[in-house]
Amino acid sequence: MDFEKLKKQLQEFADRRDWNQFHSPKNLSMALISEAGELIEHFQWLTEEQSQSLDKEELEQVAQEIADVQIYLVRLADMLNIDLEKAVQQKIKINEEKYPHHKVKGSSKKYTQYK
Repeated sequence: MDFEKLKKQLQEFADRRDWNQFHSPKNLSMALISEAGELIEHFQWLTEEQSQSLDKEELEQVAQEIADVQIYLVRLADMLNIDLEKAVQQKIKINEEKYPHHKVKGSSKKYTQYK
């Protein structure tokens, strides 16, 4: 995904609607968590198996919620001048150090539980 292109597209979308006045980090983070909550609703009370075999209509609704989460995330990063691609790559590196594959393979423990 080209985050720069998406960031510019979202900037233009907000500019055309005069929404930048509402796009503070506080408001965007709240909108982000709200959309994440809407995503969770699609999986609430499903079994593991059911959550992995959504029908076409439900999958489309989940895709829309994931898109909403991504939109707010990209917008939030933009408003805070965070290079999202760089931040993701840095976090992957950190996680590789916290969770070395030879220690954690097949385990879901938190990094603080490994010796």
